[in-house]
Amino acid sequence: MEGLIDRKAVACEAPVALEFAVRETRAMAEASRELIIAVVDDDRSVLEALEDLLQSAGYRVRLFGSATALLESGSLADIDCLVSDIDLPRVDGFELLRLAKAARPELPVILLTGHADMTKRPEPAGARYFRLFKKPFDAQELLTAISDALRRAAPR
Repeated sequence: MEGLIDRKAVACEAPVALEFAVRETRAMAEASRELIIAVVDDDRSVLEALEDLLQSAGYRVRLFGSATALLESGSLADIDCLVSDIDLPRVDGFELLRLAKAARPELPVILLTGHADMTKRPEPAGARYFRLFKKPFDAQELLTAISDALRRAAPR
C-alpha cells in the first residue's frame, strides 16, 4: 500500500487542491447569499410595490425615500444593484447615478421615470446606467433587467 501513493505528488498537489476547495466554497457562499437591491423613490406606493416584487423574486430590498437618505445611510457599499427614480427632490436620479458610479463603478444602476421625455434624454457623461424604464413598466421586464445587470456586473 505504501508504494501506491506518491507522497511528493500529494504534498505538492494538496495546497493546490485546498486552494481550489476554498475558492469553490467562497463562490458557493457568495452565490447563495441573497442579493441586495436598493430602491430609491419619493413615492411610497412605488417603494412598497417594488419591495413586494423584488422580495417575491428572492432579493433583499432596502427602501429609501430620497437619494440623500441612501447616501447618508452608508448602504451604497453593501448593495448589489440600485433602482432609482430620476425625479427626486434635492438630489435627482442622474446625480445619484453619478455619485454611485464615482463610489462604485461596477454597481448596476437602473433608472425609472414617469416622464416620457426623460427616456430620450442623453445619459450624463461618464455615468452609465444599465437600463431606463418609463413608469408604468412591466414587472417581468424589470426583474429580467435586474437579473441581467447583476450577471454582467463585476464580482464583488
